[in-house]
Amino acid sequence: MTIYAVGDIQGCVEPLQQLLEKISFDPSRDQLWSTGDIVNRGPKSLQTLRFLKNLGPSFRMVLGNHDLHLLATAKGHRKPTPKDTLDEIYNAPDVDELTAWLQHQPVLIHDHGYVMIHAGIPPQWSLAIAKQRANEVEQVLRSDDSEKLFMHMYGNTPDHWQSQLPEVERLRVITNYFTRMRYCDAEGKLELNCKLAPEHGPAGFKPWYSHPQRETAEEKLIFGHWAALEGRYCGDRLFPLDTGCVWGKCLRILNLNDKSYVHCDCSDQNQQKPGG
Repeated sequence: MTIYAVGDIQGCVEPLQQLLEKISFDPSRDQLWSTGDIVNRGPKSLQTLRFLKNLGPSFRMVLGNHDLHLLATAKGHRKPTPKDTLDEIYNAPDVDELTAWLQHQPVLIHDHGYVMIHAGIPPQWSLAIAKQRANEVEQVLRSDDSEKLFMHMYGNTPDHWQSQLPEVERLRVITNYFTRMRYCDAEGKLELNCKLAPEHGPAGFKPWYSHPQRETAEEKLIFGHWAALEGRYCGDRLFPLDTGCVWGKCLRILNLNDKSYVHCDCSDQNQQKPGG
């Protein structure tokens, strides 16, 4: 079995299918992992969602901020934004089946010697702690109280972890770490407004993965979310997979068996301008 991990697809199903054909992906013997943000901003979110769901047990993913946004809007807890490209999903006859499937996906995967999250893990959390915090969000997400998460997950505060936080704020900051983080300080204080590459980052903050005392420094981490990185080298155990497919760049896939990358040109799929 070969395990592959793919970066943010965001509704660009045709480049994904071309890339899977390029690597001769066979769902009967191989496995595809996704860093999340499988929908939104791109042209074919409904087709992407159906295609990945239909891969069955050969597909695994972690939830990204756009996936959670789809769930919140589809269930009426948040209004769509003008930039969203999710109407086809809202109006699909199988919308309930698709969103139920998505709602049961994890926030963090630790398997085969790799850890996969959508955005990152704050420097002050060990892998054991990160798994506990991911489980907190996943338990609420899959419960009858899921609206508690969807109604309160939006916002930039609190901007750092505190053990005494009220439950809804606790869930929000955990979700922000795993699905929205790019920059933070050494104690995990978040800066959530800047989407630029590290050389243009905000004063007083560093990319989450670059803090020298990061507790997960010995783990092999697969992540997406940060298109401005353009897949640049971040460290020997770091595998950035968001290479800006939805912005007309390329889609990246990682072979976990040999740590090699394969890319597919997405220039013909670009229907968005950077910054969304």
